[in-house]
Amino acid sequence: MLSALSIRDVVLIDRLDLSFKRGLSVLTGETGAGKSILLDALGLALGARADSGLVRSDASQATVTATFEFQDLEPVRKVLEEVGLDPDAVREGLLLLRRVVSADGRSRAFVDDQPVSVGTLRRLGDALVEIQGQFDAHGLLDPASHRQFLDDFAKHDALLGQVAEAFSDWTEARDGYERAREDAEQAREQEDHLRHAVEELNHLDPRPGEAAELAATRDILANAGQVIEGMSQAQEAVSGDDGAEARVAMAQRLLDRVADRAGDRLAGVLAALDRAAAELQEADSTLSTLAQDIEADSTRLEEIDDRLHALRGVARKHGVEPDDLANLRDDLSGRLEAINGGGGALAGLKEAMVEAEKRYLALAERLSASRVEAGGRLDGEVMAELPPLRLEKARFTTTLERQDQSHWSEHGVDRVAFQVSTNPGTPFGALNRIASGGELSRFLLALRVALAAANPLPTLIFDEVDAGVGGAVAAAVGERLQKLGARLQVLVVTHSPQVAAKGAAHWRIAKNGDGARMATTATPLDAAERQEEIARMLAGEVITKEARAAAASLLQASNGA
Repeated sequence: MLSALSIRDVVLIDRLDLSFKRGLSVLTGETGAGKSILLDALGLALGARADSGLVRSDASQATVTATFEFQDLEPVRKVLEEVGLDPDAVREGLLLLRRVVSADGRSRAFVDDQPVSVGTLRRLGDALVEIQGQFDAHGLLDPASHRQFLDDFAKHDALLGQVAEAFSDWTEARDGYERAREDAEQAREQEDHLRHAVEELNHLDPRPGEAAELAATRDILANAGQVIEGMSQAQEAVSGDDGAEARVAMAQRLLDRVADRAGDRLAGVLAALDRAAAELQEADSTLSTLAQDIEADSTRLEEIDDRLHALRGVARKHGVEPDDLANLRDDLSGRLEAINGGGGALAGLKEAMVEAEKRYLALAERLSASRVEAGGRLDGEVMAELPPLRLEKARFTTTLERQDQSHWSEHGVDRVAFQVSTNPGTPFGALNRIASGGELSRFLLALRVALAAANPLPTLIFDEVDAGVGGAVAAAVGERLQKLGARLQVLVVTHSPQVAAKGAAHWRIAKNGDGARMATTATPLDAAERQEEIARMLAGEVITKEARAAAASLLQASNGA
């Protein structure tokens, strides 16, 4: 709820600090005293458009801070999270919305002293307060909000959760099917190209790493003469008449002659020479084999060149490396197989989409049926409120219209609208287009009373909801505001003594000072002051004994209500 409002240098308000409680609080005062300025100031803290004209003429800036007290943070938790603020950082259940407007019209916004956008203030304000009669585009006058109000009234949270989950499943299945269908269409358009490419690759039959292997072999064959000559010289050095093998063999013979005289000291050397002899024989054998292989492959140089040319040419055509051709063939073959066998998979995805849509529609239709039932109950409750508000000839109805598929959502398939007819025989229409100013305020009050138990907003403000009525009708308005105040925090700006008498708290708004410097003040009234203020509202400038008695009677009746 709104627990405090601090205003500095707004129009006629120099410095004003107000504290509010739960229940119904009334603000009264003579015309021009500045009651509307209080609402303008609060509007700034709630994200309304800033105007340099709101800054007091002798001040450089205007500042408004609205403090909200929470027992349950849930109504604003989602907004705080979406705008990047930590709901758990709200200190001691208090949330401060502050707006600073400079004399040149520029403004800054803060939430708990953290700079935010004006849009963030507006979103938080919409979750905290509704001002009827001040911002006509908000709250019950906004047709986009009617579905949410009806769902709150019907307590649809669980069913809405099921509908939202089914909608998510359906859209996911639909998107998956559409992607697969588009992929299949594109693949079919490329089928001839794919088939030709796969046939070409199958004919070429590339192996992984083949091109690199052939390129290495080609380099060797291109230099075969030099390689064979070098290998021949190396072989001569290993196994020739005066080569390493002969020298190792001589060393072995010489040591064998003296080994038994040296004990076991030459055993390691002889073993090493044995290993060296074996390795030299292996090297000689390998050189012989390699030389024979190179001589045999030298006739394949042209064949290798042709193969490399073929591999590189196809690779260029497909924009890949030659060694990637084998993987490319697998990929293109898979895509071609998907075209040939993809009909079954696509049919499966379509079936899943259809089933998901059926589940969503079944739940959405349950929701629609429940909304129709709840709408009938809401209509009855609103209609019961209209006669005491002198709207006995008016009618109220909740309409549901099934939307086309493009407008289906996690909220179901319905467009919900609250409509009224002010006189018999006249067609139903939107609240703000059919009802006049005074009728509109009373319609909204009746609707608010009917929705009170489900209202998610902790604070309601009515700006002269009693305009144009008096007597029994004003008393009925007051009773309904008092009834709302039993559930919510309600603030009402009123000129009606019958409404003022119903308040649990009463503020008098006045304009004081001389002509050069006037200032609006707000004073909380005690019981005696309340009686005097209500007597003034009854009698006018000259307060009579009869007016005071009538005021006392109104207060007594209200306290006993």
